[in-house]
Amino acid sequence: MSVYFEPWLQFQHTLVRQLAFCIASPNLLRETPLELETPHHFSWHSDAIWQQHFQNYLPRLVELDQNPALLLTFINQLKSTRLGLRFEYLIWFWLLDRDYHPYQLLAHSLQIIEGKNTLGELDFLIFNQEKQRIEHWEVALKYYLAEDNVQLRDWYGLNRQDTLYRKLGHFARQQFKFNEALGHPITQRFAVMKGQLYLPHLHDQTDLPSWLNPTRRLGYWGTHIYTQDYFRVARSQWLCLDYEQDQIDAVWWCDGLYYHRHNHCHYMYRHPVRPNPPLLQ
Repeated sequence: MSVYFEPWLQFQHTLVRQLAFCIASPNLLRETPLELETPHHFSWHSDAIWQQHFQNYLPRLVELDQNPALLLTFINQLKSTRLGLRFEYLIWFWLLDRDYHPYQLLAHSLQIIEGKNTLGELDFLIFNQEKQRIEHWEVALKYYLAEDNVQLRDWYGLNRQDTLYRKLGHFARQQFKFNEALGHPITQRFAVMKGQLYLPHLHDQTDLPSWLNPTRRLGYWGTHIYTQDYFRVARSQWLCLDYEQDQIDAVWWCDGLYYHRHNHCHYMYRHPVRPNPPLLQ
């Protein structure tokens, strides 16, 4: 039985399950790594805060699971199939439901413009009514694979140009550089980064960086092909696995996410990199 807090699995509708995941799941990191230079400081919400948000929103999630029409209409505004944008839209939907949290949404995708130049964009500008402060949130759904010593510079996205180190640096240097927006002084900045991290195949989970959040389920990645009890997960399900979908055993393996139906292991398979053949003399 899972020891992880994964209450989104109780919902029947795929989109409601994804919405519950976006709210209830913990951040991938529990703190900013000390080795990261942070010219503009930012914070992370604790697991307890996300769990409380889920409990407060649970009655609404139950309603949506029975009648998801409003959620479907909202998400259908999104024409892109990118999971990161779907994650942002689901957070947006939740923030607009003001009866279930202390936040007043002041702006979404707010561009900061000076003259003819766009200086940047804020994902969410929020008034925290409980704390009486203006907050800036940047949200991201990420899947990073660790290499070597699993330290900060060793985590790569599926596109190797996207690294955890580069993303956190972009937060610290660019995205959180604004001190005010819409005439409001920003007093707190939060990174909201959810998704999943993958360790090298058979890596010891006890030897991990202190900044990594151990309460989020970790997966594995590797180049080994398994022959039993794995099925391939469609990209549309990466945000939150739909257990009601037909599960077809993996026979032909290609790059992507696989799931073990018995031990609940998430395995990101990558084709081994073959060295270039020697040039003919």
